[in-house]
This record gives sequence, structure tokens and C-alpha cells, in this order.
Amino acid sequence: MLADLLSRPTPEGILEGALAQAVTLLGGQAQGYAVLRRGQDRVAAVFGYPRPLIGTALSGPWANMRPRLLTDGSRELYGLNPPEVVTLLDQAGMRDVPLSLVVPLSDRGRNLGALVLDRTSPEGISPVQQEAVTRWAGSVAPLLGLLDSRDEWRQATRQLASSLVEAVESRDFDSVGHGQAVTETALRLGRAVGLAERELEELWYAAMLHDIGKIQDEAGHAQIGANFLHGVPHLAQAQKAIRHHHERWDGAGEPDRLEGEDIPLYARILAVANASVHAGDLGRVKAQAGTELDPRLVGLLEKVSQDG
Repeated sequence: MLADLLSRPTPEGILEGALAQAVTLLGGQAQGYAVLRRGQDRVAAVFGYPRPLIGTALSGPWANMRPRLLTDGSRELYGLNPPEVVTLLDQAGMRDVPLSLVVPLSDRGRNLGALVLDRTSPEGISPVQQEAVTRWAGSVAPLLGLLDSRDEWRQATRQLASSLVEAVESRDFDSVGHGQAVTETALRLGRAVGLAERELEELWYAAMLHDIGKIQDEAGHAQIGANFLHGVPHLAQAQKAIRHHHERWDGAGEPDRLEGEDIPLYARILAVANASVHAGDLGRVKAQAGTELDPRLVGLLEKVSQDG
């Protein structure tokens, strides 16, 4: 059960799995939706209800964040929302819900949202079933809290990396903004190559930090920069990219004179993105294809430049 939830490690994926299991705990004959509290309460997942509900801003009977069994079904839900939302609820078939169970999702004092389970039959919900769903929600909430914390940590580490790069660039006025520009181009190339989100995340760090070694000196900055990521296992490919982004396609680069596809992919992407930002002209970059730069990636650069 936990493996199923973690197979989609996003709040939406976890909530879809949580709703499915909650319906099972009620013995079936129910459907439901999950609400996340992020400034404004919004539907984040559904089970049995139409998917267009996802993303809808919704007020509801979960505001006080305590378990509730609503014997008048969706009456309170309808009374709390404006006409345009009521229309969506009608289209989803919620008006005639006979009975609803509202179960909050809380983690260490943080109110994350709620699961709402609606009966689709006249059958009631027993205290045992209510307790089972409440316990289940209590097990799911820490996973949501962990994802929220991960997102916050991700944003914090990105901001720290960006600030460090800006500090290095500020020593040379002509370099200000270079890291950000290379990163934007590298990510466009990464998407064109077909990198997954996790790979794009690592490419972001490689591109943003590719010149961080210049904090000491221009000479040997690629190796110095790579050392900044020593001992960070989940950025191992980013470390390789920084070390090798001055290798050349023809093998005449540094530090290891790697040639062609022996050069790590992220490093080849960085080399093309770096050349593009420095040259400021696609023609000058194309002139380096097959000698300094991966010709396939230069071709993709031309394509994404035209698309952009």
C-alpha cells in the first residue's frame, strides 16, 4: 500500500491513492475528493468524481479541521460556495449526496487539507469505518508534510545557490547574469533532449554552478567548481558536468581530453549553452559544431531558438 502511494511521489498522486484506500475502508459505494490548503483550499485529487474538479477553489465543511460525519450530505458544501462553483458541483453530481465523511489531514500541527468521502448509497458509515478512515488519513498526512518540506528545502537550496553565483559574478561586471542565462538555455536543451524532471533538476544545479570555481581563480575553475559538489550523491552527474564542461567534441579540451559522447551529456549541454550565451549569435555557435561542440545539441539549440 505504501509502495503504491510512493510510486507517484507528488501530493496529487499520494492523495489519489489515499482516496482509493479510504473508499475501500468504507466498503466501497463511495466516491470522494481531497482538498489541499495552500493559501486557498483547492481540490487536488478525486476518486469517482470528474477530473475537471481538480484545481477548483472550494470552501467546505473541513474549515475547523476536525473529523465530521455530515448526515445532510453536501448541503453545507453548497451553502459555502458561489454560484459558479455550485454549477461545477452540480455537473459533478454532488447535489444529492446523502452522507459525507470529512477527515482532516494534519501533520505536526500543520493543517494540510482534508479527505471528503461521499456515500453513493443509502448505507451509513459506522463508527468503526469512520475510525479506520481517520487513522488512515493520519498515516497519509506525514507523507504530504514531507513533500511540502522537500519543496520548501528545494526552493531554499536553489535560492542559496543563485545567491552564491551572483556573489561570484559581482566581482566582474560583465559576468553578472551569466549563470542564470546559461541555466535557462541548458534547461531548454535538456527538455529538447527528453530529460525527466529529476534530471532537469540536476542539470539546473550543474548549469547554475558551472563557473562557481571562479570564486578562487579563472585557471582550473572547472575542477575547483566540481569539488564544491563533492560528497553530494544526488548531484553526482552535476559534478561531472561542471568538471567536464570545457572538454571539446574533437578531444582537444580539458581537463581530461574526452572526445565525442565520452563527454558526459550534461557537460555537452553546458558547453553548448555556455557558447550560446557567450556568442550571442547562433551562427557563431553553429561554426563550432563538430569541433568544440556536440553537433546534435547545436542542431537542437537551433530548433529551440526558432520555437522560442
